[in-house]
Amino acid sequence: MSKDSVVTQKINTKGKKRCEWSSVDDSMIQYHDEEWGVPVHDDRKLFEFLVLEGAQAGLSWLTILKRRDAYRRAFDNFDFSRVAKYNEEKIEVLLKDNGIIRNRLKIESAVTNASALIRVRKEFGSFDKYIWQFVDGKPINNRRISLKQIPTKTDISDKMSKDLMKRGFKFVGSTICYSHMQATGMVNDHLTSCFRYNKV
Repeated sequence: MSKDSVVTQKINTKGKKRCEWSSVDDSMIQYHDEEWGVPVHDDRKLFEFLVLEGAQAGLSWLTILKRRDAYRRAFDNFDFSRVAKYNEEKIEVLLKDNGIIRNRLKIESAVTNASALIRVRKEFGSFDKYIWQFVDGKPINNRRISLKQIPTKTDISDKMSKDLMKRGFKFVGSTICYSHMQATGMVNDHLTSCFRYNKV
């Protein structure tokens, strides 16, 4: 996004109420306003969020968001069919990439998860069909009035986590799964006072 676009965005959204967490950075505002909570049904995009949420473990979302373009470059724009074929040599290259989080377990989990996702696609027809079954195929619209009401995990994310692990996925604990649900619009956790609540 150009500098002029950022300025225009600030002008256009002036006075709009947002979820408090989004106000820390321009990139967070853009992510909140354009992506967070919007239902995702594209397998590659779902895989992208799975990788990014796993990379976030122990870190802030802003840390990962600022590296998103580097992750897209490093992981072949999240083409899971290509990521699944990464070998030890490729992993060593990624471990030297300053643009991403250089954690061997997180990098290896992306490769493992790509293979697991391909297996799920063969069984269900798409990863989208599989993952959305946990919310019966439609978003859960919560009515949160404060950040304190937003949980870090739920019974549904517990169930999702357990099933993903059973299918060989890594870095898919219940908290990561709930973050994935929020990011991909499986749940709408925008506060009711947020201008995005009714839009997603």
